[in-house]
Amino acid sequence: MLQVRLVFKGEFYQQAGSLLKGGFMYNPQIKVLIDNVEKVIVGKTEVVRLLVVGMLTNGHILIDDVPGMGKTMLSLSLAKSISADFKRIQFTPDLLPSDVTGGFIYSPKTGEFDFKKGPVFTNILLADEINRTTPRTQSALLEVMQERSVTIDGNTFVLPRPFMVVGTQNPIEYQGTYPLPEAQLDRFLMKINVGYLSIEEEKKVTIEQKMQHPIEDLDAVLGAEAILDLQEQVKKVEVSPAVLSYIVNLVYATRKKEEIRLGASPRASIALMKASCAWAFIEGRDYVIPEDVIKLAYWVLGHRILLHPKALVAEKTAASIISDIIRGIPVT
Repeated sequence: MLQVRLVFKGEFYQQAGSLLKGGFMYNPQIKVLIDNVEKVIVGKTEVVRLLVVGMLTNGHILIDDVPGMGKTMLSLSLAKSISADFKRIQFTPDLLPSDVTGGFIYSPKTGEFDFKKGPVFTNILLADEINRTTPRTQSALLEVMQERSVTIDGNTFVLPRPFMVVGTQNPIEYQGTYPLPEAQLDRFLMKINVGYLSIEEEKKVTIEQKMQHPIEDLDAVLGAEAILDLQEQVKKVEVSPAVLSYIVNLVYATRKKEEIRLGASPRASIALMKASCAWAFIEGRDYVIPEDVIKLAYWVLGHRILLHPKALVAEKTAASIISDIIRGIPVT
């Protein structure tokens, strides 16, 4: 049986110690990519890795953090590093679905209705403050995130590849916000946060931006075709029957835990498997180990479960409950 000790830091946990002696043994291409993003995003290697996991799995990432933490720069740095098209939508209460997806517009020259593409037709879409728009506009992203396409008036338009949504939201503001429905939350591979810098890291960031922002000098180190190739390689990472059973058992346990009102869906099992494959690939392995699953469990499952009111009153958190689940399920 594998014994795993978890260390909590606020709402988030990390596995104690390094998974590999001497540090992480990165895949060479991924190391170049992460190092490049870290020219802009200082001291947040794990956050960058999680964002790259989303890209490698063709998944979407929700960043929940206070203003000024670098959420926009994080996604823009990734886009510039892979020479990808990047667009940003500032979600507001008056935003319409057509402002997101595009729509048919009458052309006096042709006498016909021509389709004008919306900002979702890009490689990396930053959905900034996604919870500030109405549920009607939020729903415009459901097909986009799941099917990678837009359907209007019976016409389907396929989005470019690769495609990834990076959504952001502010956890401390509730007035004028519309909480994301479970159906949309479930479409995000992971919900992560950036977190504050250390004093020394903040000094470094401050002095580096005295003259100009580092993002201005950031060059691409990979192309879109290379990303698509890496995505195919991640699909070949081996998941043993034992590890697969462990993943499914973890997700299934969220539906039986008495503190949880709504457990994770089968999509969560798929997401945890894919994320674990990407994490293993980043570390230079072609197989998943249980530690990969444990490392990513909270990020993948935390936003997919709803707690009972009595659990909230008892000051239980999604992180603590998921940790209890992990401790209660043996790895053989």
